[in-house]
Amino acid sequence: MFFDFSKVTNWLHGWLTGFMPEWGAILTESVLVLLAIIALYAVFAIIMIYMERKICAAFQCRLGPMRVGPWGLLQVFSDVFKMLTKEIVNLRKTDMFLHNLAPFLVVSASMITFACLPWNKGAHIIDFNVGVFFFLAVSSIGVVGILLAGWSSNNKYALIGAMRSGAQIISYELSIGLTMLTMICMTGTMSFSEICMQQYEHGWNIFRGHIPAVLAFIIYLIAGNAECNRGPFDLPESESELTAGYHTEYSGMHFGYYYLAEFMNLFICAGMASTIFLGGWAPLQIPGLEGFNDIMSAIPGAVWFLGKTFFVIFLLMWLRWTFPRLRIDQILSLEWKYLVPISMLNLILMALAVSFGLYF
Repeated sequence: MFFDFSKVTNWLHGWLTGFMPEWGAILTESVLVLLAIIALYAVFAIIMIYMERKICAAFQCRLGPMRVGPWGLLQVFSDVFKMLTKEIVNLRKTDMFLHNLAPFLVVSASMITFACLPWNKGAHIIDFNVGVFFFLAVSSIGVVGILLAGWSSNNKYALIGAMRSGAQIISYELSIGLTMLTMICMTGTMSFSEICMQQYEHGWNIFRGHIPAVLAFIIYLIAGNAECNRGPFDLPESESELTAGYHTEYSGMHFGYYYLAEFMNLFICAGMASTIFLGGWAPLQIPGLEGFNDIMSAIPGAVWFLGKTFFVIFLLMWLRWTFPRLRIDQILSLEWKYLVPISMLNLILMALAVSFGLYF
């Protein structure tokens, strides 16, 4: 049986309430959780930036970062230090309030959705009975920051990039919502902890739901890549056309927030894919192979979750460095002419499979 992390949180709450009032314990726990989110957010961003550079180099037959530290491990830290020390340039003829607010909206939405990920049994920060709905609602706040960045910059390249991003993200949110609704139809719950527990007891959803679940997984990967504004869907910030798109006029740490949020949105997209389709923290279990199942269950849930998440991240990076950039009309045609109709048909197929008990 997996270790239930809620035992640790309950012990901590009991220890704190032993010498402070209930509201003080809750406030202390909230501060500790916030510090944990910020620390994990920064650590995984650094890991993913290094991972992106090395995988990109491998696909292009290069070595990638090699000079700063062994195997270039300190290159990301030097870049972070450079970003922190660069001046934030204030431009004329811009709406300064909205221009400065936009990056905080993007990174705040990213952090809140990051807190929705279930890391282990009992180790989830935000877990509602409508968790999937909350995740979709909060993740859509990021597009507001992108649109504000493009409009407030008073730059035609930034405005074009923001409009592209708005059209792209709002469109592909529909496919992500339909794929999640397909899996909710099978599991019967919107709580991430219950979805993971079902997969721990009965097997991963991608195997239980067979054809509809596999189709939903493929559509989610395509739509998730587009949601993160990554190649081949990187029209909003295509450097060959728009300089840097919606964050052209940003410098210093304001630019760093967009850079950080882009990588962490990729991690969140992959983490949600592993939660909904690949079991989250649930280990691989094969009926009848008790010895194998015991070995798999001995591996901590956080290791399973991170392993699946980084596997999906590798798939998405593979997509980025394999396919050429699409035009904006091709991106929207792919969504509205193909992915949305297929997602709706797949939802009907899953509803029929659930109604007649045609899933494992």
